[in-house]
Amino acid sequence: MRNYLLTFTAFAFLLSCKNETPSSRENIATAMEHSLVTEVMAKWYPQSIDTVDGGFISTWTYDFKPTGAQDKMIVTQARHTWTNAKASLRYPEVDYFKTGAKHGFKFLKNKMWDKTYGGFYTLVDKQGNVKGDSTKTAYGNAFGIYALAAYYSASMDTSALALAKETFMWLEKGSHDPNLKGYFQHLQRNGTPIKRQADTPSTADTGYKDQNSSIHLLEAFTELYQVWPDELLRERLHEMLLLIRDTIVTPKGNLTLFLYPDWKPVTFVDSSQVVIEKHHYLDHVSFGHDVETAYLMLEASHVLGIHNDTTTLRIAKKMVDHALNNGWDNSVGGFYDEGYYFKGTSGITITHDTKNWWAQAEGLNALLLMADLFPEDEHQYYKKFETLWDYTDKYLIDHEHGDWYAGGIDKQPEMKTALKGQIWKSVYHHYRSLDNCIQRLRED
Repeated sequence: MRNYLLTFTAFAFLLSCKNETPSSRENIATAMEHSLVTEVMAKWYPQSIDTVDGGFISTWTYDFKPTGAQDKMIVTQARHTWTNAKASLRYPEVDYFKTGAKHGFKFLKNKMWDKTYGGFYTLVDKQGNVKGDSTKTAYGNAFGIYALAAYYSASMDTSALALAKETFMWLEKGSHDPNLKGYFQHLQRNGTPIKRQADTPSTADTGYKDQNSSIHLLEAFTELYQVWPDELLRERLHEMLLLIRDTIVTPKGNLTLFLYPDWKPVTFVDSSQVVIEKHHYLDHVSFGHDVETAYLMLEASHVLGIHNDTTTLRIAKKMVDHALNNGWDNSVGGFYDEGYYFKGTSGITITHDTKNWWAQAEGLNALLLMADLFPEDEHQYYKKFETLWDYTDKYLIDHEHGDWYAGGIDKQPEMKTALKGQIWKSVYHHYRSLDNCIQRLRED
């Protein structure tokens, strides 16, 4: 997807050069690549490859020492596999990326795939024994597809593509909603959707559809379609693009987090502030997901070959603009974690002013994309991109011990000694962002 932004405007990059000098772009690209190679990838690999039990070691202290039980989640294992597959193409001279990708694939296939009922288990222990109640998620299986497709692209191992197809069809059989479209997130071991019951806690997301699984199914199908241009897959990819763009994105430009099976939003806006705060996980504005989704929608539209897709471009821009107008820290830069539109108040209220690492990574990618698509825009996307890179360099990248803190230390100085890795934090967000940014900055 190296030149896809030219699909929307053939001269965007050339126009952008009026506002940014080539040296500015190259200087940032050089700094990003140096950090990616020496401070991120060299810290994680090959040491996170579990040569004893397979897969990848997930949990690391702030100074990169393995710690804890080392349970293995499908999302983390798939993201490590995807990252190694992509890095093996980006840096073919580094042998352990190739072996790491193959190593990760074997663990997914042999330990995390349910050989009886199909689908990927959510969590196993270090040795690969299933933990929990064996329920599954569309979100986890989406990342399984994402990793398998990337590994096939890098290795041409047809068994990986076969398993990706099987996972897609497993979701099609159980998770896909043939009537109201989209996918059910929570699944029984055999793939049957888990319905919300009368006694389900109000704070639980059980039985809801949601933006997070939806955007990552879109992402996974986009990756898979590039190596398997199947008609049903194309239909589902297009379906997810339209559902996200036209239904899950609100008129304001942010994502609805959770929805009923009929796509009615789950909201507590008419409740008291105490109730709203109690249910904030289900109902808030997530600026990081918004900027991430803007990119994922444009990527999907490009891979689908939708020419002159002005609607997706318009909505994607609206999402980034909404995040900048409402969730951007004007003092030092960075996207805040959460906001809320309280009833009876004008505008949005920032409810969590912390700045998690993945939102800043996705922000870098989205802002540079917008800068090249809309070089004359009043939001000055490239200036915001420069500010966010400065923020990342100062408050997120650990220049002493490596990798990124889980949150910006301007707001959370305690992150200096927090875990560098755990089952919800690996390399995928910032690897993809930096890789995309480096290549886009150097496009000619």
